[in-house]
Amino acid sequence: MPHVADRLLACSEKTGSLACVGLDPRPQLLPPILKQRHRQGYPDPRAAVAAAFLDFNRKLLDAIAGRCAAVKPQSACYEAYGHYGIACLEATIAHAVALDIPVILDAKRNDIGSTAAHYRQAFRGGAASLSGGPCATPISDWLTANAYLGWDGIEPLLGEPGDGGVFVLVKTSNPGSAQLQGQPSGEMTVMEVMADLVSSWGAERRGQRGYSDIGAVVGATWPEEARSLRARMPHSLFLVPGYGAQGGGAADALAGLGSDGQGVLVNSSRGIIGAWQDRSHGTWADDDWGAAARHALDRMNDDLNAHR
Repeated sequence: MPHVADRLLACSEKTGSLACVGLDPRPQLLPPILKQRHRQGYPDPRAAVAAAFLDFNRKLLDAIAGRCAAVKPQSACYEAYGHYGIACLEATIAHAVALDIPVILDAKRNDIGSTAAHYRQAFRGGAASLSGGPCATPISDWLTANAYLGWDGIEPLLGEPGDGGVFVLVKTSNPGSAQLQGQPSGEMTVMEVMADLVSSWGAERRGQRGYSDIGAVVGATWPEEARSLRARMPHSLFLVPGYGAQGGGAADALAGLGSDGQGVLVNSSRGIIGAWQDRSHGTWADDDWGAAARHALDRMNDDLNAHR
C-alpha cells in the first residue's frame, strides 16, 4: 500500500479539493422525513437514532464522493448511543472506504503502553482473537491524538511508517486553547514545543511526497500561529478545524499551506451535513439532504481554491 500521507494527497489532487467533511450527526441535524422514518419499530431509542444516522451518512457520502479529500467522523457523536452508535460508526466508515474516500477517525485518543496499542487496534485492526490471530481489520486511515503523554502515547498508535497515521493536537481552534497551548515553555510556547516534537517524531516516517504519517491539528482561527507552526513542521499534514461555523475564513484556513500548495485539509462539519437547513443557496427535496451537502461542498471547494 502507498504511504498513508501519499494516499491522502493523491485523493486531494484527484478531487481538486482540500476539504475534509466532518461526519458529526446529531438528531437536530436530521431532516424531519428521516426522523419520521425511524421513529417507530426499534427496541431501544438509541437504535432508532443510530439507524437514522446511518441512513443520513450513506446518502451524504454518496453525494460527496469524488468531491472531497477526506471525511472525518467524530467518534463522540456515535459513542453517545452505545453499541448501536459504534455499529453505525463502523458501517459509516465502511461505506466511505467502499467509495474510496480516506477516513480520519476523530477520537483524540491519549494513553500509553498496551492501552494505546488497543486504541490503535480499534482504528487500524489487529486485535487478538481467542485463537491468537487478528480478529479485526483496519477501519480508518488516520486517528486524532492528544500527545500530552509524549512519545510513549504516540508510538503505540503507529505501525510501520505509512501504515496509518495520526493527527496530533498542536493548536486547536477553540478560544480556550491559549490557556495551555500559548503558555511559555522556556523560550518557546507549549504549542511550539509540541510542533517541534511532531516534526522530530515524523522525521523518519515520510512518504514519497515528503509528508510524514504524523500530522498536526492546527485551527483555522489562528492563522498567524499556523504560519509559524508550518515553519516548524514543514513535513506534517495539517488538519484544520474552525472553517465556517467557528469563524475561520478560507485565507485563515489556508495559512498553513506547504510550499507545494498542499499539506492542508480544511474541515467543515455543520456547514456541509447541515446544509439542507439553509434555503438561501437552493431548494432541496425533503429527502435529498445529499444534494444540499454536495452543493455546500462545491461552494467550499471554490472558496478554498480561490485562496490557494
